[in-house]
Amino acid sequence: MSPRKPIQKKTNKSRIRSISDWLHLWLGIATGLVVFHLGITGCIFAFQKEITEFIHRKEFFVQVPANQKTISLSILKATAEKTLGGKKKITFISSYTQSDRAWEFGAYKPGNPKAFWYFDSIAYYDIVLINPYTGKVTLVSDYRYEFFSIIKMLHWSFLINHPIGQQVIGWSTLIFVFLLISGMVMWWPKNLKKSNFDKSFKIKWKAKFKRINYDMHNVLGFYVMTICLMLALTGLVWAFQWFQNTVYVVASGSTLPPKAIEAQSDSTKTVKAIPFDVAFETAQKMFKNAERIGMSPAEGGTATIYATGYKGKETYWDFDVLLFDQYTGKLLARKKQSDKNTGEALIGMNYDIHVGAILGLPGKIMAFFASLIAASLPITGFIIWWGKKKKKKNTAAAENYPQPN
Repeated sequence: MSPRKPIQKKTNKSRIRSISDWLHLWLGIATGLVVFHLGITGCIFAFQKEITEFIHRKEFFVQVPANQKTISLSILKATAEKTLGGKKKITFISSYTQSDRAWEFGAYKPGNPKAFWYFDSIAYYDIVLINPYTGKVTLVSDYRYEFFSIIKMLHWSFLINHPIGQQVIGWSTLIFVFLLISGMVMWWPKNLKKSNFDKSFKIKWKAKFKRINYDMHNVLGFYVMTICLMLALTGLVWAFQWFQNTVYVVASGSTLPPKAIEAQSDSTKTVKAIPFDVAFETAQKMFKNAERIGMSPAEGGTATIYATGYKGKETYWDFDVLLFDQYTGKLLARKKQSDKNTGEALIGMNYDIHVGAILGLPGKIMAFFASLIAASLPITGFIIWWGKKKKKKNTAAAENYPQPN
């Protein structure tokens, strides 16, 4: 008796396809935990606005009086600063045209720029919600430790302030793009017979676990490939400056940077009115079609007051900017959305595309399920690999078992 030699199965795969399949396997195993992490944190963050407003509905939404007259912005700003102890300056404000929304007053100050962890890189980050009609504070939140802020920073860089955090995220995302493309190549049916069609586009739920797992990896992966690819590419815009520059150059057709809006305040001029209120009133008149207006007080002697008019309820890409003199409230400059080149506009859309908000609630739902399935792909892929590995060991053991002559 002598052991039988293993039978070598012939394959019709090309060398390039074999290399692609090998890379798909091992790169998938190498980055699996990071992809799982990104998928889970991504789907948790997808409905952060809806969940937060549901939990804090009484704080976010207020009773609207008959006259709907709001208190001056400078007084509301002073109220917010007093609420925070008087030592923290309000750095940004969000007012809403939606009459029953509380207005947001934020105080942010960076911490140690060399800190390794996210929490140490911020001195403070507080949000105060105020009823604009009564001046009553409805909520004070330490946004540095807010649940969805932590989820966002976990997704961004594992809560690591050092560049290594985002580099790991970035390179894993780049590899994920390759995995999506190589996975599509592996999935592509050789012909469109009904049997192949069913295998490629349907999950056989009545089959055994091994087959169901295989279908969940391949079929679900196919259905969310386009969305996952969009999520990954928009993520790369933040991870790598070279990638963002490439997107900008390709979209704009130019290597010239966007034209900056510039102006300086003149400290030699003054007015009796409060300049910040003057600027806000002007912004309200000029941003009649805006859903919300963001105001940023001037910081420094010649700095200007910034006013940003966002035309979407929760999107950030479509906005105009106004600059005001901090001493008089006079309008100094304006930059419209239409003034931006294609590259600048596309980069501005990046966040809204990444979270699905650019398509409203349907876009968020798609981003949620795509992220959830993306998180499952490393798990189902590992199970497929482990099953094949175990099968090969069992086959090899059976073939090497002594056989009668």
